[in-house]
Amino acid sequence: MKKIRPRFNTQPAPRLESRSLAVQRGERLLFRNLSVTLEAGQAVFVAGPNGTGKTTLLRTLCGLSLPAEGHVQWCGRNIAELGEEFRAQVLYVGHRSGNKGELSCDENLQVNIGLAGRQARREERCAALAEVGLRGLEHLPARYLSQGQQRRLSLARLMLTRATLWVLDEPFNALDAQAMGWLTARLENHLAEGGMAVFTSHYEVRLGGALSRLDLGAA
Repeated sequence: MKKIRPRFNTQPAPRLESRSLAVQRGERLLFRNLSVTLEAGQAVFVAGPNGTGKTTLLRTLCGLSLPAEGHVQWCGRNIAELGEEFRAQVLYVGHRSGNKGELSCDENLQVNIGLAGRQARREERCAALAEVGLRGLEHLPARYLSQGQQRRLSLARLMLTRATLWVLDEPFNALDAQAMGWLTARLENHLAEGGMAVFTSHYEVRLGGALSRLDLGAA
């Protein structure tokens, strides 16, 4: 197997691990006793029918939701104790675009990466928008974008982040074949550089041996 050479300055080596995890929505227990381990260069594809807890699991793994039981560790430490130290290593893109309709594409990108604690020059932002197919639309208010363009705008953040762990909820939704190919290549490149990813999708995704599959709700 090809040795991964991480470009990320994470010490010790990045490792995400959940132990005996139980997650519930309201009073309903979605799953329990779930263990996930993710290291540099690896990705987990979370699959399963709607309502099995895919989104809730992703939010729990990146610290946006609390587990009912068990805990999530980053580099051997509970993420609840790490706070900003862990959040700086994570990029979360939800299944909703999160774009503000009254802001331009460039303004949305600037705000979203700013919320993640990152700044980028206008030239960098324009280059990211061009790569996702939004060249020439930098000053267009996001409310005029199609659903697929909204998704591309959200994914432009992938070009500007330094986060080790990408947590992506249905990132392939509303994308055409060309954009899906681009996103697959970006994920493969991120893993080749020592990054990590957890994502959901209604499409079958192949990333080689670096990808493992986790089926929620399986009999």
